[in-house]
Amino acid sequence: MSNIHPSAVIEDGVQLGSEVKVGAFSHIGSGVILDDEVVVESHVAIYGKTHIGRGCHIYPFASIGHIPQDLKYMGETSELVIGANTVIREHVTMNPGTQGGGMVTRCGDNCLLMVGAHVAHDCIIGDRVILVNNATLGGHVEIGDYSIIGGLAAVHQFVRVGEHAMVGGLSALIQDLIPYGSAVGNRAVLEGLNLTGLRRRDFSRDDIHDLRNAYKALFVVDDGTLQERIVSVKEQFNSKLVNNVINFLQADSHRKVCLPVKS
Repeated sequence: MSNIHPSAVIEDGVQLGSEVKVGAFSHIGSGVILDDEVVVESHVAIYGKTHIGRGCHIYPFASIGHIPQDLKYMGETSELVIGANTVIREHVTMNPGTQGGGMVTRCGDNCLLMVGAHVAHDCIIGDRVILVNNATLGGHVEIGDYSIIGGLAAVHQFVRVGEHAMVGGLSALIQDLIPYGSAVGNRAVLEGLNLTGLRRRDFSRDDIHDLRNAYKALFVVDDGTLQERIVSVKEQFNSKLVNNVINFLQADSHRKVCLPVKS
């Protein structure tokens, strides 16, 4: 049985799973899907073609699935898909996709979106990502698994952030951030590897050692072009972590890669 407060508005066409809770004065629009055990606290607005996965918990004053803040949006029926067990705190805003970006915004499983975070149209967020208070993602941003976007940080549209990366608080990231990388500043620069995150997630010492050496060869040694160093590192290292960085650097992108400041 679901627990729906009498003051909540559940429009016709909403699909509710089992043991769903909807608090006082929340509004769930037609077309929304709430899977089993979703908790929607009071004063939440969920709209459009939005699918919220099992066990998600949404806190007061969140605005989920309302139309994109994009002047090119022309009313197309796009989607917002949120994975299981994601926590969405107060005043978070999340918009669906657009015709110009694949028609869907996705957020993975077990994510934490803290107070006031914003996920714009056509963003793709992996699993176990953390957006700290008031972190802002522009349109078409991609965030890899386990990455953290610090408080009051902004990520420019079309930027990619690799898995296990860290963007420091108050940063403005306008270029792609490699997997396992750490960037900070306005405009943000690559400061090194997210070693604390790697150790917390039990990567082996050998993996971290290889990654550190590959990082130095790619970004510290000033020998040839970056593309030449990528080829050299690819030949030197037989490491999954290093390969992930190389694949990220060689993938098509709208943005340049975030690099360290040369001393």
